[in-house]
Amino acid sequence: MKKMIQNILLFTLFLVSQFSFGQQNPSLDGTITDGKLPVEFADVILKNAADSTKIANYTITDASGHFSLENITAGKYLLELKLIGYKTDSRTINFTGSPISVGTVVLKNDTNLLNAVVVNSQKKQIQKTDEGLIFNAVSNITQAGGTATDMLKSIPTVAVDAEGGITLRGKSPMILINGKNSAITNMDQIAASSIESIEIISNPTAKYDANAESGIINIKLKKNNQSGLNGAVVLGTGFGAKGRINSSVLLNHKTEKWNFGLGYDNRFAGRTKKIKADRTNYFIDDEHYIHQNRNDERKEGLQNLKFNVDFTPNERNTFSFEALGNFETQDNDETLYTGVNTSSNQFFSDNRRHSLELERSKVGELAFTYDRKFSDDRKSLSGSITSSFGKHKENTDIDTYNYDQYHQQIGDAFLQRTHNYENENISNAIVNYTLPVSEKAIVETGYKGTFRFFNSDFESADFENGNYVINPLASNSFKFNEQINAVYGMLNSFTGDKENPKWKYNLGLRAENVSNTGATKNNSDRFSNNYLKLFPAASLQLNLKQDEFVKLGYSKRINRPDLDDLNPFIDITDALNPHGGNPYLKPEIVHIGELSYNKTWTNYSFSANAFYRNAKDAIRQYAELQDNGVVLLQPRNIGNTVTYGLETIFSLKPFSFYDANISITAFHQHIDASNLTEDTVSDAFNWYGKMINNFVPWKGGKLQLIGNYNSALATAQGERIPIYNIDMGFQQKLGKGNACLGLVVTDVFNTLESGYKNNTLLFSNTRINKSDTRAVMLTFAYTFKSDFKEKLLENQFSTE
Repeated sequence: MKKMIQNILLFTLFLVSQFSFGQQNPSLDGTITDGKLPVEFADVILKNAADSTKIANYTITDASGHFSLENITAGKYLLELKLIGYKTDSRTINFTGSPISVGTVVLKNDTNLLNAVVVNSQKKQIQKTDEGLIFNAVSNITQAGGTATDMLKSIPTVAVDAEGGITLRGKSPMILINGKNSAITNMDQIAASSIESIEIISNPTAKYDANAESGIINIKLKKNNQSGLNGAVVLGTGFGAKGRINSSVLLNHKTEKWNFGLGYDNRFAGRTKKIKADRTNYFIDDEHYIHQNRNDERKEGLQNLKFNVDFTPNERNTFSFEALGNFETQDNDETLYTGVNTSSNQFFSDNRRHSLELERSKVGELAFTYDRKFSDDRKSLSGSITSSFGKHKENTDIDTYNYDQYHQQIGDAFLQRTHNYENENISNAIVNYTLPVSEKAIVETGYKGTFRFFNSDFESADFENGNYVINPLASNSFKFNEQINAVYGMLNSFTGDKENPKWKYNLGLRAENVSNTGATKNNSDRFSNNYLKLFPAASLQLNLKQDEFVKLGYSKRINRPDLDDLNPFIDITDALNPHGGNPYLKPEIVHIGELSYNKTWTNYSFSANAFYRNAKDAIRQYAELQDNGVVLLQPRNIGNTVTYGLETIFSLKPFSFYDANISITAFHQHIDASNLTEDTVSDAFNWYGKMINNFVPWKGGKLQLIGNYNSALATAQGERIPIYNIDMGFQQKLGKGNACLGLVVTDVFNTLESGYKNNTLLFSNTRINKSDTRAVMLTFAYTFKSDFKEKLLENQFSTE
């Protein structure tokens, strides 16, 4: 793998050198300076004098400020020499065929442009949009060396539990990568260093998939667009309970029409986790009290390779290709101790179960995109075809030892072996077209086709008489196919002045035709769903002032069960607490209402979103006690749920050296699960909050403190325990700002843990998980001639 990456990098550098340097005997050459030093990477553009829209030749200056142009035919030309921060130098060239030298050209500083560049480079930490907010990853330094899961912990309105579960307003959102569905569903497969920004769409319009009940999280990966050769390197090392390292390399070369990019990042870490669980089975005398302790030792590896190329033949057309490769490894060494006592608290059984899980995951993605611009910037056309392929293998060796009340081993160890092989393909075809129908109205329409194919093979074998024998009752295969064809139409309009409209409204309708089938090998679990549903959406916005508005919105959405929910395989790693999917789940139908208020001042801003959500056939995890004392955990359609609450975000910058962002989401849930049992939770109040503190103690330095608190979250049969933690990050620029040193401490006080408590008529249980969440990371980053300098080393904070 390393050799392949080295070869790719060498090949890329070779290509870059071919683009960057001219050959001997130039037709036209010269040198550019700023009066003192040579100017590197300046654009040198040769245009036809008769038609300045036609580019005859193009290059950039080298490290000495020199440039040369080859193969020029005789004629009259316009030569432009330009670079951001300098005034463009233009001159006429009459080329007769003999070599010409323009000598040394001095570019003058453009003070106004330089000031604008400085302002623009100060990345806004949070940018508000009509549909939610955009969180710029560059502003987060507390998760350097982490993953997308870690990054999401730092984003307002997003809740992430200690096990990596991600929710918006109490429900799992739809997660997109670069705006597209992906086979990468585990956010730990994306390194934080490769993320450009994360968009939170809390109130999607009809343009977006209807399968986004609580909203959409769109993770945008880094991509450079500055001319010339650009690059950045990041190195990190640290430790929690065990050591961890990470690195990232970004290369890019852009010319007038082409943009090539190559990126590689990795992350390797050791992890530990401890789990403690207690359960009481009220009406089972023998297996009455169950006590469990589990220790996990895990090794994780993550590698990503990304390549992109953009071709812009003219100012109106852009063609893009992107390829992404992901490889993940996880080796988990797990030991589970289980003790069972009778109702009189006498010994019943005792065992130790050891599992060695070896997981390997590979994902490859290809994306082709076309964008068309028009003379009217309100009109646009875009299309894309993407395909994502995923392969996952998990092999587990299990040995179980039984003991008597004196902790003496009973008989030989019981040996088992399992494997779970999964193949998945997700493809998307998307076309979007925007057309102005009047000065104050725009119509958007489009099509999206999503095609998913999933195949899983699970095999369990028991060791008998010297051989592993497949257990047909515990082995199976599962195939799932899904096609979603969707079209939408949407009208956006406003009243009043174009620059400062009084009213803005959006009316949309989305139609989705869904066809999916699933079956196990023996067809014992087989289902088929075919339906056409309409999803209206509308919003009305009143601009009270230029910096203040109120917005009212409604949408109908659907929550389709995902593959983990449908896959019927039962995980037997913990024999007393197995879990699996439910192929007979029905989708949730959800009606959502929202009322928003936004106000911005010079150094402060405030937004509040009141929301209401009514879900039919709500999907929740449900635990059921079996006759043999086993509690089986599966998703069920529990009935109807009504959720209403308030989401607030307050940003402030009271001092030049300090700013902060405070977000709080509070909501009430009413759960009607009477179709399952009468002892389910009916009403619950939940809230979570986040505070991001940014300090600039001195020039080139910044300090960030982020605190999280998630209250207990209601489930159908109990609640998840509250979680809270504080992360800290410090960064210092070095030298002229092309390098920086960073220090990160995650979960400073080691308080982050997860778990739940259930209390039903038949049993009660408590389960607490504690991982080695406290870790220290040291990172070093370096860039050369690149706007990656702003993506990786930006040192300015801005709350807005």
